[in-house]
Amino acid sequence: MGETARKKVFVTRALPEEALNILKSKFEVEVWPGETPPPKSVLIEKVKEVDGICCLLTDRIDREVIEAAGERLKGISQVAVGYDNIDVEAATEKGIYVTNTPGVLTETTADYAFALLMATARRIAEADRYVRGGKWKIPWGLMMLLGQDVWGKTIGIIGMGRIGSAVARRAKGMNMRILYYDIVRNKKVEEELGAEYVDLETLLKESDFVTLHVPLLPSTHHLINEDRLKLMKRTACLINTSRGPVVDEKALYKALKEGWIWAAGLDVWEKEPTDPDNPLLKLENVTASPHIASASYETRKRMAIMAVENLTAILEGEVPPNLVNKEVLKVRPPTT
Repeated sequence: MGETARKKVFVTRALPEEALNILKSKFEVEVWPGETPPPKSVLIEKVKEVDGICCLLTDRIDREVIEAAGERLKGISQVAVGYDNIDVEAATEKGIYVTNTPGVLTETTADYAFALLMATARRIAEADRYVRGGKWKIPWGLMMLLGQDVWGKTIGIIGMGRIGSAVARRAKGMNMRILYYDIVRNKKVEEELGAEYVDLETLLKESDFVTLHVPLLPSTHHLINEDRLKLMKRTACLINTSRGPVVDEKALYKALKEGWIWAAGLDVWEKEPTDPDNPLLKLENVTASPHIASASYETRKRMAIMAVENLTAILEGEVPPNLVNKEVLKVRPPTT
């Protein structure tokens, strides 16, 4: 305990109290006080003087930051599943462990993805604005704010990992035909839920709802582009709770404006926070939210505690439970 008590941790944003208390009981902890990410210059200074960093998706820990780190920095613990903000290759080269928080947010994110799907289909956000804006003038109208049915329709899931599979379970409960595309087949969802593995073109052509659950990689950047949007049904809805750059926003705006597809529900954006003048926000057939798919009290607390447990294991010389770069064990073996 004497040795670990002297170790220093930099936390890039406030965490739930339960998670911070675990860190503070073992290490000297500094928490960045702002609500916005610390500037790159701050990150470069901190990596020189701490043993561990606990960070968020919005913190760009690139090669420049990592190469500025001294031998002291042993671990970068991300409070998220994705880690495209971290240069993992550079971290591995320097013997720095990188961890994430998989699994813990699966059901919460799937809940939100399906909630966003239904809100988009039934125009709930638009209806809310309609009532609040004083536009509701007649008691009931046969053709007022008509939406799309969800029950019994076809859902196309791009990315059948943990979250995609959880969305598929919800779709099964809505009696939906489930199509999916992934670079790896998921035989489990095929057997359990009757999901059909199809190529991307077939999925886009046949789905009433297309929902994205892929990581941001060079191969998935602008995966949904103009050509692929043109394949979709004119009555289809596109849902994105994965990463913003998976969708080409300029192409999506054109598709929605010109009626290639019916509507979109977006929780993630190419640039976050998105500009209030983003043309997509001017369209009534876009349901928007600020990257909150995993934002429940229970899940955010579990994510933070998992990240803290990962970092604690690293600084105590153990292999952390959720190590992203297992190759680092050859560069810096655990000490216990």
